[in-house]
Amino acid sequence: MTKNFLLRSALIASMIASLPLAAHAHRSYLLPSDTTFDKADTFVTIDASSADELFNLGRALPLDNIVIATPGNVEVKAESAYTTKQRSSFELKLPKEGTYKIALVNDGLSAMYKVNGETKRWRGTKDTFAKEVPADAQDLNVSRMQSRVETYVTAGKASTDTLKATNVGLEMVPVTAPTEIYSGDTTTVRFLLDGKPAPDLTVSIIRGGNRYRDAIGEIALKTDKDGKVAIKWDDAGMYWISASVGGMKPGIVGTLAEPIRRVSYSGTLEVLQP
Repeated sequence: MTKNFLLRSALIASMIASLPLAAHAHRSYLLPSDTTFDKADTFVTIDASSADELFNLGRALPLDNIVIATPGNVEVKAESAYTTKQRSSFELKLPKEGTYKIALVNDGLSAMYKVNGETKRWRGTKDTFAKEVPADAQDLNVSRMQSRVETYVTAGKASTDTLKATNVGLEMVPVTAPTEIYSGDTTTVRFLLDGKPAPDLTVSIIRGGNRYRDAIGEIALKTDKDGKVAIKWDDAGMYWISASVGGMKPGIVGTLAEPIRRVSYSGTLEVLQP
């Protein structure tokens, strides 16, 4: 009975992993205390959590893989970081005028296999795989999960040097300044997968505060052949935007050399009142 329960749980987890991000029970986000500041040499606080109700607290996100792109590549680091059960938080000094891109980037492997008929699950990196997964494991199925959770903050005048893609995983590249969006505007963003346009990609946009609405209010759009999508912002507020590619497919088994790949993106943008 225990083995059957574990197997059912593993199968359910795999099915959930293959669903679009918008269908998940929890949505991961980075939430800045503010997105625009009049000048440099100020501090912003960033909360990192995962919750169904945007942008309430739910489950804390680890801060191990925070990556900060800064104007002019000025050196900055997270300060006063702490983690509770519901959120992780840190402060970031903005020493130079321009736009900062703050991202939580993860890239790891997971595997399901059997040893002596017992189902096992593993998570780690390619470097630790050989040390922790038995060489004689049976029914091995390997997945690679890449995720990017990000937000933007501007001190003084906005800049564009930090908006460039890293060409790794699924990314959103703003065509217009991501911290100068006003209700009534229509802005364009471009999605890239490993640096190449991601066409026909479903993009989900949800305004925060969905716990106070009868319906979640999700907007689903498709990218064009160049990976671009135009978003009409009807109301001011904080918005969560997400997309994902890949996942589990019936009959497909992943190996260490060619794991089943799932890549996801989620970002937080503020739409201001004109």
